[in-house]
Amino acid sequence: MVDEKDVPADSAPVRGFLGWVEWAGNKLPDPAMLFVWALLIAWLASALLAPVDFVDDIDPRTKKPLEIKNQLTGAALTVFLTRMVETFVGFPPLGVVLVALLGVGVAEHTGFIGALIKAMLSFTPRLLLTPMLITVAIISHSAGDTGYVLVVPLGGVIFYAAGRHPLAGIAAAFAAVSGGFSANFLPSALDPLLQGFTQSAAQIIDPQRTVNPLCNYYFMATSSLLIIGVGWFITDWIIEPRLKRDTLVDGDPAEMPRMDPLLGPEKRGLAVALALLVVAAAGLVVVAYPEDSPLRSASGSLTEHNAPGMKMIVPLIFLLFLIPGTVYGYAAGTVKSHRDVIKGMSKSMSTMGYYLVLAFFAALFTYAFRESNLGALVALKGARFLESMALPAEATIIGIILISTLVNLLIGSASAKWALLGPIFVPMLMRLHLSPELTQAAYRVADSSTNIITPLMPYFPLAVAFSQRYVKQTGIGTLMALMLPFSLSFLAAWTGLLLVYWKVLGWPLGIDAPYDY
Repeated sequence: MVDEKDVPADSAPVRGFLGWVEWAGNKLPDPAMLFVWALLIAWLASALLAPVDFVDDIDPRTKKPLEIKNQLTGAALTVFLTRMVETFVGFPPLGVVLVALLGVGVAEHTGFIGALIKAMLSFTPRLLLTPMLITVAIISHSAGDTGYVLVVPLGGVIFYAAGRHPLAGIAAAFAAVSGGFSANFLPSALDPLLQGFTQSAAQIIDPQRTVNPLCNYYFMATSSLLIIGVGWFITDWIIEPRLKRDTLVDGDPAEMPRMDPLLGPEKRGLAVALALLVVAAAGLVVVAYPEDSPLRSASGSLTEHNAPGMKMIVPLIFLLFLIPGTVYGYAAGTVKSHRDVIKGMSKSMSTMGYYLVLAFFAALFTYAFRESNLGALVALKGARFLESMALPAEATIIGIILISTLVNLLIGSASAKWALLGPIFVPMLMRLHLSPELTQAAYRVADSSTNIITPLMPYFPLAVAFSQRYVKQTGIGTLMALMLPFSLSFLAAWTGLLLVYWKVLGWPLGIDAPYDY
């Protein structure tokens, strides 16, 4: 979390268009309140539209004219209140996020994640410093927000230690952690988080429609290579030359942070934990390989949505961090008893209070929006409008990306945005025969690319504070100017990759992820 003392008090507001965006964003209510307002609007809209006959809009679920159900009747409100607890507890993203973070919290608390990152960076040649830093930042996505508070400052530390401009290291790490937030070689908590919203939105049109948590995995793993390549080029050939020409390092060398080498206990703990991971991975392969494996579905597939192996994705993420993190702690001496393990879990859960509030109101809005049939109406009307424009499917996907980037400048939370946009975009594009998995992939491209140019992103001020350790006059405008080339390059290249991946190569997005609905 960002500590108030880390936020620069004298950061001047950004002028011009970016200043207007910051001003407008600050005028918005808290994202949790956005869902309260959205719930009230959904109720009111359902009452106003319930008497209207939509004879030309055929509900694909019933094959009859669509009917809007008034959610302000006594009967509807009674059901809403009696199901409130069930609606909240059954909210798809809630359980998966909490379970995954229990394991991540242990790995972070014992120091396993920090030691792993330092080990990866310690043996890197100077020439490959940038791509290795970006790779580590991408992998850090699996640990939630750890990259912001660990990898971003380490970027400045290792660049400064290597005789390079520290702000270039901070910019490269921040670009990969935040601008490449969706890209990852490993599954992360973000995958099932967005999948839950996507599946709920898809079921507005087709109640039986399911979405695999790894529906974007192949594309996002490939995207990691793109982020590494583009980020490497922007850092070494655009950002750092400009910094060396225009920006002097004027921080106090005695106060600049240093990257301490791995100590003996840390090395021992890391070796034991990594050996355990290798053994566990090999064991999982051995168990999954036989045709009669309990991880396979009835048809013998490992990748079908109903295959036990696929349903174990979130528990596996939990164990992937819990067991190695605990073993590392005992071997390195950071864990003395089981109480330290429980403390790590408790600490991670203590940071989820705001998310629980957000999820509560998001669940209520999603329920009312779905039960009223407003989502289906918007989807049908939107699809008819898009059909009348006769735009190519590629243009529709680009439009979804551009709209999402604009929303991202005003709402920082990826889950909050998708909870609002998913119930509109997913059903609408399903009506155009574009799958929920493809729509989600387009959203993830847009959401990631512009994270690094909005001061409304919670960790943006922290990146400014890290930069001020090396260049005292660094402000929001300074960081914005550094990150803009990354943002625009990521957005253009990533959009192009999605179009080529989808239309030209026809490669699968991920597990059980069709392009067409």
